[in-house]
Amino acid sequence: MPAPRNRPTLRDIAARAGVSETAASFALNGKPGVSEKTRRRVLDIVEELHWTPNHAAQVLSGARSMTIGLAVARNAQEVGSELFFLRLMTGMHTVLSRNRYGLLFQVVDSVGDELDLYRRWSDERRVDGVVLVDLRTDDPRPRVVNELGLPAILAGGPDPSGTVPAVSIDDAAAMRSVMEYLRDRGHTRVAYVSGSPTLLHVHRRVEAFLRSGRDYRLEAADVLQTDFSAPSAVRATQRLLATDSRPSAVIYDNEVLAVAGMGVIHAAGLRVPADVAIVACEDTPICAAVQPALTALHRDTSGFGADVAGHLLNLLDGNEDHGGQEKTPELVVRAST
Repeated sequence: MPAPRNRPTLRDIAARAGVSETAASFALNGKPGVSEKTRRRVLDIVEELHWTPNHAAQVLSGARSMTIGLAVARNAQEVGSELFFLRLMTGMHTVLSRNRYGLLFQVVDSVGDELDLYRRWSDERRVDGVVLVDLRTDDPRPRVVNELGLPAILAGGPDPSGTVPAVSIDDAAAMRSVMEYLRDRGHTRVAYVSGSPTLLHVHRRVEAFLRSGRDYRLEAADVLQTDFSAPSAVRATQRLLATDSRPSAVIYDNEVLAVAGMGVIHAAGLRVPADVAIVACEDTPICAAVQPALTALHRDTSGFGADVAGHLLNLLDGNEDHGGQEKTPELVVRAST
């Protein structure tokens, strides 16, 4: 049986580079005090030896954990069914991995559990910063991470309290573009099957939906709330079809809701789009694959994730960062309208 390989130590790295252990540590953790030439030499040796630092030793020494945290307070099955989170994390990884950072992802049951998780991460120095998602009305998370001294960036926003910088998407403008398009297609009664209005981005979409309905003189009175699950979309669509004034178009908050709703419409003997047109607020490969293909709001979610990670790393480097504004999602017209 082969003998176990001795794991190289920081002392070995320093000796190989011809510098002190302190200088090697500064080079590894991105601290000032060493030249760029020395930093590069140390990092090259680290890569050559496939060396990874001991996390416990790093924590004790006060060094960075080189890890970013992302927690989502939703039902695990719901998170797993949405491509949005996978694309967001993939985009984050493209930036984090280039900077030798990892991503710690966890699904929790509630915002309270999420706050407990941040406190634990902070106490253990498990992460250097966090990405907040799904901001809610009167959300305590920005205040708590600020009190913990935990650098944070909000994916989506802005934060009404101004506590945490955000990489924002104008959901209201996106919804207005959908309503304008439906008006131009001759629709007079439009319904919106939304997620939970406690989520600020959904709240903004609902407000824009109702305001656009008034501005464009559409009967935009029907807003049915769901938990983003297919069964909820089925029940909401059944309610819409049972009314005397059936909508001529339905906007769904994501592709999961839209596909489930389309199944209900077909089962009722109605045609898409001849009887009921459908628009999804999230564009994924599923939207192009179903028949008829779904008209959807397209956003570069991977690019969004990369921007989120970039802004957070900028904060961790000690720079002032006020976040940024992403391009407004573009409506991709397909057969469902």
